[in-house]
Amino acid sequence: MAETIQETAGEAYDGGPRLDASAFTTLVVEELADRLAVRLHRPEVRNAIDQTMVDELHLVCAHLERTPKILILSGTPSDPGAGVKGIFASGADIAQLRERRRDDALAGINSGVFERIARLPMPVIAALDGFALGGGAELAYAADFRIGTPELRMGNPETNLGILAAAGATWRLKELVGEPLAKEILLAGKVLRGQECLAVGLVTELVEGPELDGAAHALADRIAAQDALAVRISKAVFHAPREVHPVIDTLAQGMLFESQAKFDRMQAFLDRKNTDRKKPAAPAATNGETAPGTTDDK
Repeated sequence: MAETIQETAGEAYDGGPRLDASAFTTLVVEELADRLAVRLHRPEVRNAIDQTMVDELHLVCAHLERTPKILILSGTPSDPGAGVKGIFASGADIAQLRERRRDDALAGINSGVFERIARLPMPVIAALDGFALGGGAELAYAADFRIGTPELRMGNPETNLGILAAAGATWRLKELVGEPLAKEILLAGKVLRGQECLAVGLVTELVEGPELDGAAHALADRIAAQDALAVRISKAVFHAPREVHPVIDTLAQGMLFESQAKFDRMQAFLDRKNTDRKKPAAPAATNGETAPGTTDDK
């Protein structure tokens, strides 16, 4: 997948290399200065994850490893007016999955790309509507943040097909929701609805379908307002194994203490604080009235 340099106005382009969106067939890609929005796009098969989509997700990862940005993953958007239901991903492509054998399983086709997504330098946001089942759910588990809709249906029905959820669910899910519920999803085929996902913390926010993209971008805005290097290092340290703490925290903080952003942002904070202190006091009230922001303690 070739990357091209394009002239684009406004925030849509930051001057660095960008993906050639026209080269993708299973993904719709929109690149902005601080984020990459990737929409799964195989609506005819409910966004089932096939080998082509896996390959294209690897290309997305390669780009974001070289040019770290926030990643927003979403599926087919809902359109209530047209009667179109939203869908994230119904799972792996069963037609392809049926033909895979032992060597294909050992290659970790889906688990490899999901792990790569989880390890991206900047945070990953999954915007979930409709079905997020099987491999679609495991892709969502790999994200740092998940936002859903009331219509979300999330679960892992792999055992009903004679296989297991081998692309991350057997270990990520119990970290996210705890062992008892994870076992009910993995071993008994429980599918969670949107409100249930919110109740157990599998998603952090629930919005209506038409508001989903806006909510994902609003979260990306909050992340983008932080210092990018501090976010990257915080994510890496957060996912480090327990035995390397607190040494890794101390070393990482030492790196950040030398960054120019640390000096600039702290100075800006101190400048704002000093400016607030120098603001004139509110004028005294007359006619026995209490000035706004004060109390009458007579």
